[in-house]
Amino acid sequence: MALHESAMEELGLAPMWVRRGIAQGAADELAPESTADAVVNGAPPARADRGTAGSNPAVRPEATAPIEAQSDAAMPGDIVEPAIKPVARAEAQGAHASQSRRAPPPAADTSSSPADDDFAWFDDLPAEPPSLASEVEARADSPAQPGIDTLDWPALEARVSACERCRLCERRTNTVFGVGDREADWMLIGEAPGENEDKQGEPFVGQAGKLLDNMLQSLDLARGTNVYIANVIKCRPPGNRNPEPDEVARCEPYLQRQVALVKPKLIVALGRFAAQSLLKTEASISSLRGRVHEYEGVPVVVTYHPAYLLRSLGDKAKSWQDLCLARDTWRNAAAQGEAEK
Repeated sequence: MALHESAMEELGLAPMWVRRGIAQGAADELAPESTADAVVNGAPPARADRGTAGSNPAVRPEATAPIEAQSDAAMPGDIVEPAIKPVARAEAQGAHASQSRRAPPPAADTSSSPADDDFAWFDDLPAEPPSLASEVEARADSPAQPGIDTLDWPALEARVSACERCRLCERRTNTVFGVGDREADWMLIGEAPGENEDKQGEPFVGQAGKLLDNMLQSLDLARGTNVYIANVIKCRPPGNRNPEPDEVARCEPYLQRQVALVKPKLIVALGRFAAQSLLKTEASISSLRGRVHEYEGVPVVVTYHPAYLLRSLGDKAKSWQDLCLARDTWRNAAAQGEAEK
């Protein structure tokens, strides 16, 4: 330092704190790591030749400098850089340095399983899920089945044999399509196949079937001779329970087509469930008996199911009355048909 500058400093005429702040800033930039360590440890950073003002970094030197030095501080040509700015810069640099000096996190242990094991369960998935457009396109490419109401006898029987329109297909042994004369005047419709019908694929077998044959014989009729026998449901319900409404709705188009193909002059509904399904009613069988109803334009007479008559022998007389009503209705329909010719 020149002599005249030393003399000015001794007399308190030179802005000594300005040059000290600049010198200290340069020192901080040359040794940031020592300052950073002090900041991280919570101690105030050491400043060379700071005097009383340097004991607290938050206190600016202007506050403690002599009044004479403050009056001469703003001299023309002097570059004033507050001492607090190098400290702030040192703190930022120290934080970055302390972060860089931290030990790296321990590497994950991959010895137990390879890294790609986390995604091994994706191997069974398709590479690209099918889009809705592709599904619609696939359905469009598949040939559409003709409507049930357009099928002939062979096509209708094949459609019923392969039917999966409801849950009853899951446990069936055979579908029970129907049996008899396909150009008959009489059409007998029962409820649903039982255990024996499911095994043999034919309606009304076993003891109930024998009783039905005797009832037909009393009318000078026989199974397969001017008589066609079918059921509302083509598959056996589990445990011989009553079919559910949705099962009836899904199977009814088959029965409607059978009626349209046979063109009977009379339908006999055997049992409460068959009568309620055909007539779309919940009325009791006793209230439905003794009257002529209609299904698909065909007269309908309601009587008891043969299986019920095996348990209630006293109602056989009532069933005979129903059969007589059915015979009279058939004769009237036949006479009307002859008159129209």
